[in-house]
Amino acid sequence: MSFNIALTGIAAAQKDLDVTANNIANVNTTGFKESRAEFADVYASSVFTSGKTKNGDGVQTTSVSQQFHQGSTLGTQNSLDLAIGGEGYFALSSELGSQDHTFTRAGAFKLNKDNFIVDSRGSFLQGFPVDPSSGDATSVSLSTSTAIQIPDSSGAPRATTNIYSSFRLDSTKAAPSVTPFDPTQSGSITHSTSTNIYDSLGESHTMQLYFVKTDAAVTGNANEWEVYSTLDGQVVNPDGSPQGATGPYTPISTFQFDANGLPLNTNGTANTTNTFDSVVFDGANLTGILSNGASFPNNVTINWRDEAGTSSKIPTQHAGSFENKVLDQDGAAVGRLANIDIGVDGKIVASYSNGDSNYLGQVALTRFSNSQGLQQVGNTSWKKSLTSGEPIAGEANSGAFGKISSSALEQSNVNLTNELVDLISAQRNFQANSRALEVNSTLQQAILQIR
Repeated sequence: MSFNIALTGIAAAQKDLDVTANNIANVNTTGFKESRAEFADVYASSVFTSGKTKNGDGVQTTSVSQQFHQGSTLGTQNSLDLAIGGEGYFALSSELGSQDHTFTRAGAFKLNKDNFIVDSRGSFLQGFPVDPSSGDATSVSLSTSTAIQIPDSSGAPRATTNIYSSFRLDSTKAAPSVTPFDPTQSGSITHSTSTNIYDSLGESHTMQLYFVKTDAAVTGNANEWEVYSTLDGQVVNPDGSPQGATGPYTPISTFQFDANGLPLNTNGTANTTNTFDSVVFDGANLTGILSNGASFPNNVTINWRDEAGTSSKIPTQHAGSFENKVLDQDGAAVGRLANIDIGVDGKIVASYSNGDSNYLGQVALTRFSNSQGLQQVGNTSWKKSLTSGEPIAGEANSGAFGKISSSALEQSNVNLTNELVDLISAQRNFQANSRALEVNSTLQQAILQIR
């Protein structure tokens, strides 16, 4: 019997060595969770044996359990590298549309040839569908999660419908010496600025705005300005129709300011809105200027303010150099993917070269009632089992789910110093049990030699 006891001790020591060696081997494995060999004694008795003299029958391995405490976080330069700070697992599927999920803490992700976010084995990272504008998740069920794909363009172009312009005009400027206004004569222009607007095909066109100080001796107002506009060099009327190649030209708007440099109404009365009336170009008229087969499907409105109507962004006339406070428009060409940003809540925002940005999805997180019941499947991944319970899906940085850190990886939670100490201890245990086996062998040999 003592042979068997020593053999169980050797087997247990070997198991301890194996577990420790595996921990050490994976000390640099991203998302790895260390294991611990757990043992129990073997004790068998019956009603015919004396418990007082029973010595036990050795040792057995009861479990090799993984320890799921947090590993340290390592910063990287890849925005698709993700680390979970707290509870939760990434959900992966081996095929598109598959509901056979594996779960991992290893967040070293990349794009495949079809721009899906995948791990090193090509398994697809799962995400919740979201509203492209607000980023709000439309479902947080694992059954409705899908593989996350990053488009390399922002889709169809968007024709300009609104232009936002606000400025500070220089009150010290005199009326131009060259009259009347001619866009080819710089002496007839006081200030000018321009912006690109986009047609239905996403092609850009230059819209130029010219600000001309009027002659107070003629108009009787020292704070009056005329505004002219051209599209691709063609002077346009207030309705967007072309004015022809020669002047005199009609302004699209006339500005008047009070003694404080604030906007007045066209009749000279106080302006409570602190801006001027918008100029609405008829889309059909602007389309007539184009020669590329595109169009402006809607009217194009010039708003003399910023989009939000901010009080500090109103048009003014003060002593000082000309300044654009706001010059923007809402059209866009087809853009190329410029940047991917993943927030702590797992929401993925794509930014494009045309200035657009939109939400693509939200990284799905899951948790389990009993993480130690998960079934290991390799590649630092697990599957659900009867003892782990069903996966519970949810949003990162909410409830019991940890936050997601982009450009970071969770390192192995193995403490190398402790493992080296455990390795020495397991080695000594193996040697001691081997010695017990050797002593038993010597005693047996001595008994067999008795004559």
